[in-house]
Amino acid sequence: MGLMIETFGLTRKFANLTAVEDLSIQVRKGEILGFLGPNGAGKTTTIRILSGIIAPTKGHAVVAGIRTDKAAESLHEVIGLLTESPGFYQRLNATENLLYFAGFYDIDVGTQVDKYLKLMGLWQRRTDKLETFSKGMKQRLALARALLHNPKVLFLDEPTAGLDPESAQEVRKLIRRLKEEGRTIFLSTHNLEEAESLCDRIGLFRTKLIALDSPKNLRNRLFQRQVVVELSSIDKELVEAVRNLNFVQQVEIEKTQLIIELKDFDKNRPELVRRIVQRGGSIQSVSEKKHSLEEIYLTLIKEEKECGI
Repeated sequence: MGLMIETFGLTRKFANLTAVEDLSIQVRKGEILGFLGPNGAGKTTTIRILSGIIAPTKGHAVVAGIRTDKAAESLHEVIGLLTESPGFYQRLNATENLLYFAGFYDIDVGTQVDKYLKLMGLWQRRTDKLETFSKGMKQRLALARALLHNPKVLFLDEPTAGLDPESAQEVRKLIRRLKEEGRTIFLSTHNLEEAESLCDRIGLFRTKLIALDSPKNLRNRLFQRQVVVELSSIDKELVEAVRNLNFVQQVEIEKTQLIIELKDFDKNRPELVRRIVQRGGSIQSVSEKKHSLEEIYLTLIKEEKECGI
């Protein structure tokens, strides 16, 4: 599958402040890459560079085969951009707003406007002025505006920021649908749950790229795999017997659960279950402990601070 976004040592400085430092990434066609970091980490600056709004201080980026610092006009024909605070003409209605912005592109204006008003669930409100729209409705209209010219790559900067839970969920559903259509999406967010539910890979970013991988691979890299054995009750003798097994490295107790670290997760797990049953343990369930993206994020940020990056 081809690459749609590539950056090569991308750096941006503002006077004495470095907002983005030596960023080198690749994003595949049809992939959602989550760019995750705290406020002020440089996420929006990165999107502004990738969308051709500002030039890098050093390095360069290629989006859909176009150098972002060399051909901004051509770039804008093939990308869509959703900013954190999209601007509209409040006294115009939804259709009029989209018709205005569609006029910047060589497209079948009416067809595209109708298509995306329907897709975004705004058809019934198409003749209503924007000043009557909720923030969630405006965000959906902004997404429609970003899609009018059928872009190959979408840049979404905090697409659900400030939305109520229901509106945020609607926007996430739309993003999943866009992925199913084969769009390449660069999603900037500081919402951990959002990143985990939407993204194929996640780049943890704080001026520099700290880590880039799938949530699953990040977990496996940072945390030892652990078995969670749910018992009907905890027996001290049983716990001690489990601790003494030669393939068990660590045992923790949480209510009626044993959280067990093994020398070889896949090889030792069946034998662990057999030994517990032999000792009279009443097993209710056996699963693998899942570490949240929040744990991953906090662990990596802590490591970054300790290394002085």
